[in-house]
Amino acid sequence: MAFDRSGIIGESPGMQEIFRLLDLAAPTDATILLLGETGTGKELIARAIHHNSPRREGPFVVVNCAAIPETLLESDLFGHERGAFTGAAQRKSGRFAAAHTGTIFLDEIGELPMAIQAKILRVIQFKEFEPLGSHSTQKSDVRIIAATNRSLVNEVREGRFREDLFYRLNVVSLTLPPLRQRLTDIPLLAQHFFAYYVRKNHRPIQGIDPAVLARLQAYQWPGNIRELENVMERAVIFCTDPILRVEHLPEVIQQCRPASEVGAAVRDEPSLMDLERELIFRTLERVGNDRQHAAQVLGISLEELDFKLKAYQWRGLA
Repeated sequence: MAFDRSGIIGESPGMQEIFRLLDLAAPTDATILLLGETGTGKELIARAIHHNSPRREGPFVVVNCAAIPETLLESDLFGHERGAFTGAAQRKSGRFAAAHTGTIFLDEIGELPMAIQAKILRVIQFKEFEPLGSHSTQKSDVRIIAATNRSLVNEVREGRFREDLFYRLNVVSLTLPPLRQRLTDIPLLAQHFFAYYVRKNHRPIQGIDPAVLARLQAYQWPGNIRELENVMERAVIFCTDPILRVEHLPEVIQQCRPASEVGAAVRDEPSLMDLERELIFRTLERVGNDRQHAAQVLGISLEELDFKLKAYQWRGLA
C-alpha cells in the first residue's frame, strides 16, 4: 500500500523523494531519524509514519527533549518510584510506558544529556528501562522516531552525543528539505493556510492576488513552514479587502522581488554591448563619420572599429 500522506502538502521533487522513502520505511518497525531545519514539518512526518505503520492503533507520544528541564527529564521519560527524589510523593509512569505498543517521537534529541542518552540506548537495544529510584526493569515495546535540527555527526565529533546511540538511531535517516528549496509547494501551502485561517477567523476574503504568491516564492523563509503559516494567519487577520494583496504581507516579504520581475528588470537594462554600440555611434556622429578619427578617440584600431561596426550591422560604412 502506498504511503498515506493525508495532511502533508508537497508536490516538489524533494518531497516526492521523501514520500518514496517513507513508503518503504513506514510499514517497518525500524528506528527513524528525521533531520532538517526548524519548522520543516518533522513532527507531521513522524505522525504520518506512525499512521502508516502496524502500530497505528497504539499511542503516539511526543517528547520535546529541549522543553523539559534536565532535572525532570529522566522522570518524565522513564517514570519514578515513590520517594525517588524530593517531592516524589507517589509512583509515576513515564512517556515510554505511555507509548507501549505504539510510537514515541523524541523531538530535538540532540539536546539530551549524556546520561539520558545511555538509557535511550538501552531501550533501543534491549526494549527495557528502569524507572528512577527502581531496581527492577520494565519492558518497552515502542518504536522510536527521533528528530533534530543539529548535525549529530558534529555532536558526536565534539563529544556531546554518544556515537553508539547515533548509529542506533540512524537506521533510516531522512532529511526534510527547507521551504526555500520547495518553490512549487509554497503556493499550495499558502492556499491551505489561507483557507484555514479564513474559516477560523470568519473573514469574508475571497482569494489571494497572484502577486502575493510570487512574493512568497521570492522570500527565503528562514523559519520554513512554521513561518509561512504565521505570515498567512497575520495577513488574513489584517486584510480588510475582498482579495488578500501584497500590502497585507510583512514588509520584509513585500520587498522581495519575484524572479519574473528581476528577469524583466534585467532585460530592460542596457547590456554592455548596447552601451558600447551607443558610445561608438555617438563618437562617429561627433567626428562626422570619420572612422579613423573615431578609432583614435575611442582608443582602438581602425580594424577593431570596423569589426565592431560590422558586428552591430551598422549601415553607414560605405
